[in-house]
Amino acid sequence: MTKPEQLPRDHDSYPTARSRRSRLWRLKIRLQFTGWLQYLIAVNVAIVFLVVSAVGWLIGIWQPLLFWLPLAIGLLLLAAAIFDVITLKWGLRPTESMPERKDDLDTFDLMRSRRSCHSFQRRDLTEADRAELMRAVEEYTRRDRLIGTGPIRLEYVAAPLTIWPGVGAHEFLVAIAPYSYDRLVLVDVGRSLQKVVLQATRMGVSTCWIGPGADQSSVVEHLGSRFDPEKDHVVCVCAVGYRSRLEPLFVRAMERISRRRLPLESLFFSDPHCEVPLAVDKPPFSSFGRCFEVCQWSPSSYNAQTTRCAAVTELVGGEQKVVRFDFYATTASRFYAPVAVGIWCANWETGCDALAIPGHFAVLPEDARSTGDVPELPRYDVSWIADPKK
Repeated sequence: MTKPEQLPRDHDSYPTARSRRSRLWRLKIRLQFTGWLQYLIAVNVAIVFLVVSAVGWLIGIWQPLLFWLPLAIGLLLLAAAIFDVITLKWGLRPTESMPERKDDLDTFDLMRSRRSCHSFQRRDLTEADRAELMRAVEEYTRRDRLIGTGPIRLEYVAAPLTIWPGVGAHEFLVAIAPYSYDRLVLVDVGRSLQKVVLQATRMGVSTCWIGPGADQSSVVEHLGSRFDPEKDHVVCVCAVGYRSRLEPLFVRAMERISRRRLPLESLFFSDPHCEVPLAVDKPPFSSFGRCFEVCQWSPSSYNAQTTRCAAVTELVGGEQKVVRFDFYATTASRFYAPVAVGIWCANWETGCDALAIPGHFAVLPEDARSTGDVPELPRYDVSWIADPKK
């Protein structure tokens, strides 16, 4: 079992200890990790509409509005919830077709095509897809590929881990870092796993990052001897598999909300305090094209978008040249914020590689960044430094 001080609820935003002791919270967790919560939410909403229709019938006026309309909505929601339970919870559904690879997409379209998957087909990954995925895991977790010096692992687990709100997920990559806290290791976890996620997207394999929604005890149990509670810490898991067209109604609604993103002017800045928006469409920044866009659409825990980026330029030959981009976290989160920074780094680096813009990541000391008075937040994590073009 992961040690108590390492659990997400103790180092990131989470309900209070008092809330966790309440019966309502315990019921919510039970429903969440038994896989019923996403169905019961739709049922409860349906019941509300049916109650409204009953009240409208008793009132006896404005029947089309107060009775027939809520009755129809309530019955439709109830029917949808029953259909979801039969097809997804109980698994009575037809076999779906295999998704196609996305080799025809360019790098930026590929990154933008990636969507979190919350409902997976019952079929396992093919041997060829699993082998290709594990080659990517091996490639992107190599020591010489990392920004820091701490080792990270992505362990493959073929088991129905207890997660929420995913449906049908039964294959996972579990990100494991050393037990002792190292923030840069967490940045590397986000960066390396996102590189694997992008390769999976190219293969037609869907993915879903899962942080607080994973039951740590379930993850540790299925890792078995590959997890040492004295040395290891489970950072997050990533479900992998083939996307199903069938999804619970509540999950569909949640996905629509999670597709919203902050505008670029709220994410990219020209000062280290992240106050002055960056003119991404003006030289010299416009040369980075869609790199800004793919970072904007990077996944993050609860879609919180806690990462920010500040550009640094210098005058060379009478023209402003980009020297580096500094990446910051806007919250005090010790785990999920640096992972989110790492995901941004992966997308930024992949975009720059596609544009043939050379650069590398490094952590710069405060005096090298010349930022003056440094506030507690946003918190600096890492820099992408432009290299001379050959």
